[in-house]
Amino acid sequence: MSSRRNFLQKISFSALAIPSFYTFNTGDKEANAQPFDTQPYDRPVLRVALMGLGSYANRVAEAMKDCKMAKVAGLVSGTPSKIPVWQKKYDIPDKNCYNYENFDSIKDNPDIDAVYIITPNSLHREGVIRTAKAGKHAICEKPMAVNAKEGQEMVDACKAANVQLLVGYRMHFEPKTLEIIKMRKAGEFGEIKFFQGLSGFIIGNPNQWRLDPELAGGGSMMDIGVYSINGARYMVGEEPIWVTAQETKTDPVKFKEGVDETIQFQMGFPSGAVASCLSTYAMNNLDSFFLNGVNGFAELQPASGYGPIKGRTHKGELTHPHKTHQTIQMDEMAAIILNGKKPVVPVDGEEGVKDLKIIDAIYSAVKSGKKMELSL
Repeated sequence: MSSRRNFLQKISFSALAIPSFYTFNTGDKEANAQPFDTQPYDRPVLRVALMGLGSYANRVAEAMKDCKMAKVAGLVSGTPSKIPVWQKKYDIPDKNCYNYENFDSIKDNPDIDAVYIITPNSLHREGVIRTAKAGKHAICEKPMAVNAKEGQEMVDACKAANVQLLVGYRMHFEPKTLEIIKMRKAGEFGEIKFFQGLSGFIIGNPNQWRLDPELAGGGSMMDIGVYSINGARYMVGEEPIWVTAQETKTDPVKFKEGVDETIQFQMGFPSGAVASCLSTYAMNNLDSFFLNGVNGFAELQPASGYGPIKGRTHKGELTHPHKTHQTIQMDEMAAIILNGKKPVVPVDGEEGVKDLKIIDAIYSAVKSGKKMELSL
C-alpha cells in the first residue's frame, strides 16, 4: 500500500488540480486582461510556496506577477528537473525549494507564509495537513478533498495549528459574479425561483489523473460540477436542503467504475427555489449560469472559465473589465490572511466542506435513486 502511495505521489504531485477549459475559456484571456494600477505598494506581502508545479500552478504563478499583496516565494515538487526552471523564472532561492520528502522542514523557513496546494484531488488532504503542522497557512485548490470527511479533517487540522485554510474559489472574486450577488441582495430580481448551471467539456487523454478514481475521487462532478454546485449556492443565496441526481455513462471504458461521465442533478432550497444542473466530460460549450426571479434575471456565459466572463441581467449587459482571476484571487486571499478581510462570498475551509457534503449526497442519490436530504 505504501509503495502504491509513493508511486502516485511521484507521478502526480506536480499535476494540475482543476480542469483545463481549453476548448472555450482561454482564447482571449490576455488580450482582455486589464492592468492593475501602478501605485507603489509598501505593506506586507503574502509569501506563497506552490505545491505541485503543473499547468495550473504555472497559470497561478504567472498571474501572481501582477499581484501587489502576494508573491511566489517557494516551490514544492516531486520532479527535481522542474525546480531549476521555475527557480530561474521566478527568482526562487535554493533554501525555499522542497520535495515531498523534506517538505516538513518548511516549518523552519521564516520566508514562507503560506502553501498553495495544487495537486490531484486525493492528495489535497495530506498536503494541507502537512502544511498546517508546519505552521503555514494553507490555500487548497477545489474540490478541497474527495469527500466531506476528509475536508473536515483538513479544517480541524488547520484550526488546531491556528493557521488559515482557504480554497481556490477564484469566481468568488470575479466582478460580474459579485455584481449579480449584489443585485440579488438588493432585491433587484425579486424572489428567486430558479437556477440553472451547466458545466462541461470533452475530456482528452484517457490516461490522465482526472480519469483515475484513486487520484480524482470521482469524475466530472469533482472536477467541474463543483462550479455549478457552488454557483447555485452563491447565486441563489441559500443553502440547499435536498438533492436528486441521475448519471449517464456512454463510454464505460474511458469512464471506468468510480469516474462519472455525465450527471444531472437537482437541488431544492428553503425558499422553494430549485436548481437544475449538469456536469459532464462528454460535451463542449457548457459553461453557463442562469438565475431567475419574479422581477428579473441574470445570466453568465461563460460563467466559470478563465475569462473573460460575459454576463447580462434584465437591466442590460454587465460591462466590468476583465482582470486575470488568479491575480485578483491571490491579492484578495493575501488580504484575508494578512488583514482579516471578509470576502463577499466565503472561501474558507468550511465553505469547501459544504460543497463536498453536496457532492457526497449527489453520488449517494445516483446510487440509490432517492432524494437525499441535506443539512449544511
